Order: sequence, then C-alpha cells, then structure tokens
Amino acid sequence: MSRNIVLACAFVGLACTAPAQASSNIESAGTDVAIALPVVAGGITLWKDDWTGSAQLFVDTGLTVGTAYVLKHLVRECRPFAHPCSHGSTNWDSFPSDTAALAFAPAQFLWDRYGWEYGLPAYAAASFAGYSRVDAKKHHWWDVAASAAFSFGYSKLITTEYHPTKSLYTDLEASPDGVYATVNYRW
Repeated sequence: MSRNIVLACAFVGLACTAPAQASSNIESAGTDVAIALPVVAGGITLWKDDWTGSAQLFVDTGLTVGTAYVLKHLVRECRPFAHPCSHGSTNWDSFPSDTAALAFAPAQFLWDRYGWEYGLPAYAAASFAGYSRVDAKKHHWWDVAASAAFSFGYSKLITTEYHPTKSLYTDLEASPDGVYATVNYRW
C-alpha cells in the first residue's frame, strides 16, 4: 500500500512540476498543471485497473467543467484586468474559472476515490492552478472558489470509494482421472 502511495505522489508531483519548470510565467504553468491533472488522475485509474474510477473521473470532470463553461456564458462578470468592461468583449467571462474547474475536478476525485494520500498532492497542484488564474488577473478569487465548490459537490455525488477487487481466484475441475483444485493469487 505504501509503495502505491509513494508512486502516485511522485507521479502527480512530476506531472505537475515538469510543466511549471518549462513555463516562463505563472499563468502558463498553472494552465499546464490544470491540463496535466486529469491526465494524471486518468493514469492512476488505469494503473490501478479501475475502470469504474475512470468512468467516474470522466463524468465528474465533464460535469464540473461543463457547469463552469455554461455559467461563464450566463453570468456576466467582468475580469479583474478589464475595468471597465466594454460590451461585446470577451472580458465578461470571469465567473467561474473553467481552468480551475479542470484542475479541481480530478483533485477532488482522487481524494474521494483513493484517499487523502492521492488527493492532497493533487489539491496542492490544483490550488497552484487556481492561484495562477488570480495572479494573472484572469479571475477573482471567488471565481476559483466557485469552481472548486462545483468539483466538490459533483465528486461527492458521483465518486465512490475505491475497493480493489479480490486477487484470490479458485477453481474446481472434475475429470475422469480425478478432481483438481486450483488457487491463484494475482499480485
């Protein structure tokens, strides 16, 4: 169990810090991290051979990002850098942050599905992505907080706790020569 935790934390850490080192500014690094988080979370579900988790991650992230996208076009809030906002510009798309939604959805999924050991590093990375949006004056802090709240709510509704399948398989076979019992353990 501890090997899995260490590997998952290293995987999340590498995926989230590598783009940050390659980027020259906080905004693009935060965007890179937001894109990396669902990829990393999907990789963890595949590594664990957790197809139910993969489906839950897909639905959870889709609903969170979709809600943020729809609300962004319904709620008219001016971005912090664009005062005063002019009509007809794209500067009215501040609330909520769809980039933060993309980052927080897999972070909350990892916490709810696999525990704090996976969720804490993912939340740290998602928080950086949210910070980068506020720092770049693309969003207010409440835009990021709303996206995090959406991800929390959807994950609590959709994501179930992971219970690995049993790795012990037995078989009983009868033939004219006798009865054979087989026990297999999958590591």
